[in-house]
Order: sequence, then C-alpha cells, then structure tokens
Amino acid sequence: MCKIVIVGGGAGGLELATKLGNKLGRSKKAHVTLVDKNRTHLWKPLLHEVAAGSMDDGIDALSYRAHAKNHGFNFKLGALANIDRDNKLIQLAELVDEDGTQILPESKLSYDILVMALGSISNDFNTKGVRDHCIFLDSPQQAKKFHHRMLNKYLQLGVQETKQVSVAIVGAGATGVELSAELFNSLKQVSSYGFEHISSDDLKVSLVEAGEKILPALPLRISSSAHQELSKLGVDVRTRTMVTEATEQGLLTKDGELIKADLIVWAAGIKAPDFMKDIAGLETNRSNQLVVKSTLQTSLDDCIYAIGDCASCALPEGGFVPPRAQSAHQMASLVGKNIIASIKNKPLSDYKYTDYGSLVSLSNYSTVGSLMGNLMKGSMMIEGRLARIVYISLYRMHQIALHGYFRTALITLVERINRVLRPRLKLH
Repeated sequence: MCKIVIVGGGAGGLELATKLGNKLGRSKKAHVTLVDKNRTHLWKPLLHEVAAGSMDDGIDALSYRAHAKNHGFNFKLGALANIDRDNKLIQLAELVDEDGTQILPESKLSYDILVMALGSISNDFNTKGVRDHCIFLDSPQQAKKFHHRMLNKYLQLGVQETKQVSVAIVGAGATGVELSAELFNSLKQVSSYGFEHISSDDLKVSLVEAGEKILPALPLRISSSAHQELSKLGVDVRTRTMVTEATEQGLLTKDGELIKADLIVWAAGIKAPDFMKDIAGLETNRSNQLVVKSTLQTSLDDCIYAIGDCASCALPEGGFVPPRAQSAHQMASLVGKNIIASIKNKPLSDYKYTDYGSLVSLSNYSTVGSLMGNLMKGSMMIEGRLARIVYISLYRMHQIALHGYFRTALITLVERINRVLRPRLKLH
C-alpha cells in the first residue's frame, strides 16, 4: 500500500490530507499520514483576530486527531527534523512540554510520497533586537501571547502611571493592516466589559512600512483606500520608514527616530523555516523555499512535492506564485489529483495559478479589495458590505474543503448562536 506523508497541517496540508483520506485512505488504497507539531489547526489569515481577542481559538480551532478519524487519514504529532531521501524516511524531533520534559522521543516515518506543506514564518531580516523584543504572528500561541499582554496593558490603564497603550506593527501587508484595524474594534468592545475608563484616545497604533505604500502587493487604489480608512480610525501610518533596531522602548528607524511602543508586532516579510535551507540536498531559494517544477514536485526529487508558502513555484509569465491562502488551496487540489494519477500510473498535470483577487478586512469598519476572474476583464475594486461578504466566503470555502457543505452550514449556525451567548471579545 502506498504511504503518503504530508508534513504541515496548514490550509493546504490539511485540505490535501482530507481529500486523500476521503478518496484513498477510507478505501484502503493508500496509507495517508499528516504530521504537525501542533494539536489543532486554525486558518492562518485569522490569527490577527486571535491576537486582538475577537476570536477564541479554543472554540474555532480544529483538532487534527479528531478530523483525521472522520476523514480516513492518520495524524502524528511531531516536528520535522530531517529527510532521508535514500531510504525514504523522515526524522521527527523529540517532543517536549513547556518544562522541557520529554513527551515523545525522536522517531522515523517512512514514505513513498512526501508532501512538504510547512507554510512560512516571519522574516526578521536579521534586524537587531527583533527576536528579543517583538512578537510574531506565525501561530495561535504567539497570537495568544500578544492578546494576554494587551489585556494586561488595559488593566494597567488608570491604575498605574500608564496613560496610553502604544502598539507598533512593523510591516503593512495584510496581517499588519488587518491587526491595526482589529485592535481598535477590540478596544471598543473591551470598554463595555468593566473598562469604562478606556477610550479610543488610550490606544496608539503605529503601522510602519519600509515601502512606498501599505499593502504593497495590491493595486494603488486599494492601498490608498485602506490607508484612508486606517487614518480615520487613528492609526499612525508611516510609509518609507526603515526599522534598524527593536528595543525595550520601541523601534529605531534609519533616520534616528524612536517610535515608542509598549508592544511590538513584527509582520514584515515571510520565509520558510530556517531548517529547510538545503534540507536533504533539495534545491531551495534565499527564502528557504523548496524549488518545484510545474507539477509541484521538487526539482531534484519526484517523490517529494511542496505546496503553499514553503514552495517556490515560477510563473510562466515571470515572477513566482504569491504566498496566499488561495495559492495553497489551488496547490493542494492539484497535488491531490497528481498523487492519485501517479498511483494509477497516469500522466501528471501542470499547476496553473489563478489569481482571484485579494481582500483585506479592516475589522467591522470596512473591507477593501479587488476581484479577478472569468466574470470580468482585468480587476474590479470592491469595498464595504459586498467586500465583507466575499472576504468571509473565503474562509467558508476552506471550511467546505474540510467538512463539506452540510457540516459547514452547521458550523456557521453555531457561530451565529455563539455571538448571542458568548462575549464579543475574549477576556481571559
């Protein structure tokens, strides 16, 4: 029986494991295993909501083990340490708890087909002090860390000499922009839960971007619209500002200015995990991404695929496939078809990236973006309620890929009920 191992349970990896488990695992045509160092899955574009407290990951997170049982694949808890391509084995590092006590020893797992879906982490570009003084938003654990510190700062307002909570966010991509808006929404909510003394003047958010504009990957008209909305909220948007160092007091810029901050979030650029650099002799780029062919097989080993943010996939017209959730979704669909085709000894298909546009949520205040596709030539800018509906539908599409239409409808219903039963902000 063919052994398929998928490393990484992000959007692409989990969707692929679900698809292969349903089609091959249940019918015993293949043995499908998903490996991840976490026990639960949360859609990464929602981490800014966890950081702001608008989302409770304890409710919205999905259990890998339970999902595996329901969809015909196996789940193994562990972190990838190395790949033995000659013997077709992956090595998993030992698993330890918060105190450093070993839970599981090092182990090995054999494969016939390996899919790398490890996603990405924030790229600090070796900027001095970032690792010591900044919080990243690469995982729910990091998002919760920020949320806890933010709640503590709110508690200090009016009690100690603290008169204002200042947050600096480095990087004005989707994560930085969405977090900036979400923080003001959470401030409005927290003031109604026993924090009556807190007002919008008590929060200062600085959004720092080295480039010419925020949302650099999006058209200028969308970027400008988002910039205006953030300014209305009170966000101090600073473009063309290069950060040279992070300190306990805040951020030092290239011009010698100190941007004071109680909390600093680093969301400037991404890269694949550092241990991926030249792993097992595979070809990687400067961002540690695995170089893949048009079939999404790695350039030096046809038995190993790479999808999502950890894959460097060239576009025919030049450039590379952008690291977006829609890219991971499309890659997972193609690799699923190619793996099934390879088992049946049929030819593999090439990956063709389709850009359906981009949307950025400014919390409950607005949503801006552009849509692209077969219904229109070029792109169409949308904002407001329509954009919000389309933005939410992207998450629903991910849920449908995992649960199907009926269960996704039930999940949506439960979410609406929880809005009535539960606080609008996570306060613990």
